[in-house]
Amino acid sequence: MASLIDRVRNYLRTPQGQRNMEKARTMARDPRNRQKLRGLLDRFRGGHTRR
Repeated sequence: MASLIDRVRNYLRTPQGQRNMEKARTMARDPRNRQKLRGLLDRFRGGHTRR
C-alpha cells in the first residue's frame, strides 16, 4: 500500500496536480493571502491575539 506521501507525489505529477500547484503558488504570492496565513499561524502558535 502506498504511503500518503507517495500518493501526494503521484498526484502532483498529474496535469491536474500541476495546475493546482501553480494556482497555490499564485495565491501564495498575494500579499493579502500572506497576511491571512500569518494571522492563522500566529493563532496556532499562541502569539498575536485579537481584542
